[in-house]
Amino acid sequence: MSINSNWKSQGFRAQAMSTPTRGNVASPGAAFNAKDGPDHLLVLVHGILASPSDWNYVEAELKRRLGRNFLIHASSCNTYTKTFNGIDGAGRRLADEVIQVVQKTETLKKISFLAHSLGGLFARYAVAVLYSPSSSSSDSSDNYVEPTNAKSEKSSTTRGMIAGLEPINFITLATPHLGVRGRWQLPFLLGVPFLEKLAVPVAPFLVGSTGAQLFLTDGKPNRPPLLLRMASDCEDGKFISALGAFKCRILYANVSYDHMVGWRTSSIRRETELVKPPRRSLDGYKHVVDVEYCPPVPSEGAHFPPEAAKAKEAAQNTPSIQNTLEYHEIVEEEMIQGLQQLGWRKVDVSFHSALWPFLAHNNIHVKNEWLHSAGVGVVAHVADSLKQQESSPCIPASL
Repeated sequence: MSINSNWKSQGFRAQAMSTPTRGNVASPGAAFNAKDGPDHLLVLVHGILASPSDWNYVEAELKRRLGRNFLIHASSCNTYTKTFNGIDGAGRRLADEVIQVVQKTETLKKISFLAHSLGGLFARYAVAVLYSPSSSSSDSSDNYVEPTNAKSEKSSTTRGMIAGLEPINFITLATPHLGVRGRWQLPFLLGVPFLEKLAVPVAPFLVGSTGAQLFLTDGKPNRPPLLLRMASDCEDGKFISALGAFKCRILYANVSYDHMVGWRTSSIRRETELVKPPRRSLDGYKHVVDVEYCPPVPSEGAHFPPEAAKAKEAAQNTPSIQNTLEYHEIVEEEMIQGLQQLGWRKVDVSFHSALWPFLAHNNIHVKNEWLHSAGVGVVAHVADSLKQQESSPCIPASL
């Protein structure tokens, strides 16, 4: 079934910008005054087994730093065990929630996403649901492979829209963009070697269909896993086009001490591209150690070659560390090929000098202000990135 929802065929862009009931709701706060309301929607998306309260510190800090032009909305549609029901289902729920917010706020013109961990994958799926191409861009291909260098860096007039709004920033914090491998990637397994060997077959029982999708073993052997499809424009959705519509895409990644999401998958890098990071923080942003802009790389995009289908069948039927590793290496390379068609700013974070470095996964977004306060410098960097993007086409590499 195509990801194109009914609202697209009903002209959602026009509906989102001119719904008659908006602005006429009596309830205070139900709609913003068109004269002085916010024009930039920032959607915060939490991760696995979490809730909007994970963003309490971030939300307060961003409101203080960004001012009234931003409407900051912490998503609440995928709380706690709802995160187990699949990335696709969570992504659709998130898209529905964003539509409701947009319809209630008539002043909105721009949209950005800030997502932590698994929430980054929910957001990637949601923006494909919410994506509508501009009249000057092609939307005719439903092939699995995106054959061009693809929609890499387009002007604002050709990038397309997200929920009828101009897409500005897509930012993820410690998100497993390439899925996960067994070792220490699921906290439920506690790092026990015997359990880690069983990670692939055990994951769906512990975290539902989300677990199979993260380990790339969802679906039949001859069908590409969801995360690979999400590295392309395909019949499920225009995933690359939707990401490419954003003016800026930023990846924040923990270089060490994150035992849920590794550096490689959160920064969309190959193992050979992981070099020793600087140990000194950037001035004014404690624990942010490096910023690199990676321009688009021309490629034929993501494929699902026959050897991948064979490796997937082996990983599903006779799971072992060797079978899983061989399969992941094939599929991860294809995902990188697809995602690197877009330019990314990659921000490396290191909590090696923090009091509790092993809390890196939650430090990066200050889940709890008392326990995870080491991440306040990262939040400051995110806030300044968002603020600078308001008036600049790109974020300086030195930020």
